Amino acid sequence: MMTRKVVALLFCQLSTVNCQRTSVREHKMAATAASSDNLNDGLTLQMVRDSLIRQEDTIVFSLIERARFPLNSPAYDPSTPGFCGSLVEFFVKKTEAVQATAGRYENPEEHPFFPDNLPPSLVPHFKYPEVLHPAAMSININKVIWDMYFNKLLPLFVAPGDDGNYASTAASDLECLQVLSRRIHYGKLVAEVKFRNEQKDYEPPIRAQDRDALASLLTFADVEEAVKKRVAKKAMTFGQEVKLGDNGDKGKYKVDPAVVSGLYGDWVIPLTKEVEIEYLLRRLD
Repeated sequence: MMTRKVVALLFCQLSTVNCQRTSVREHKMAATAASSDNLNDGLTLQMVRDSLIRQEDTIVFSLIERARFPLNSPAYDPSTPGFCGSLVEFFVKKTEAVQATAGRYENPEEHPFFPDNLPPSLVPHFKYPEVLHPAAMSININKVIWDMYFNKLLPLFVAPGDDGNYASTAASDLECLQVLSRRIHYGKLVAEVKFRNEQKDYEPPIRAQDRDALASLLTFADVEEAVKKRVAKKAMTFGQEVKLGDNGDKGKYKVDPAVVSGLYGDWVIPLTKEVEIEYLLRRLD
């Protein structure tokens, strides 16, 4: 006849085994649920491609709109009386504050240029699909985009001069900045869908923190060349002078197609790739 001590010991061991089995079962269920969520969150390679192509249109149109105005350099003067910094900085900060109140930056695809001290959203919370690793929140390269836009890109497609339309100029600049930021930071979604589709290929360089290997996996030269040709053609199509009764001014465009192609080749594609690499390096954290 077993003593109470032996019975208690057997009961304890049985409980431990059951707990372990329950823990394993719950872990498997959680993993299955997470996998199911990934499959049902709507993120597909085709969806990402379609969005990137649609964003090309928005970028080309925003550049055409900015090209309506000359450079208007006083808008960028950091010593403008009445502002802490330039008029453009003031305009961007104030606009982002209003947009933050309206919930713009609750969307994980949006990234502010001046994220410090933004007011909270006052609109009802919308639950966006959680398709990205939480580390995505820490990636924001808008400082690089700001420098690229004002110091490198802008002089390439606007005429020199000053027409006094500084507020409209600042508004057009902000539109260009935001669409470029959205497109470049979309690299997080690009990286996520590529990781899901080819996880076995991506895991080793991620664990080794090998940037060069990740860059090699992410680079498709023929695709990049096709993108550059497509955006140049869109700049030709959207930016041509249309006149009734003739064929228009052939070869005259509101924005030089070569500049748009160069924008993608020199900055948009490389910066998107940088975002992808930064995201993937954190993907297994």
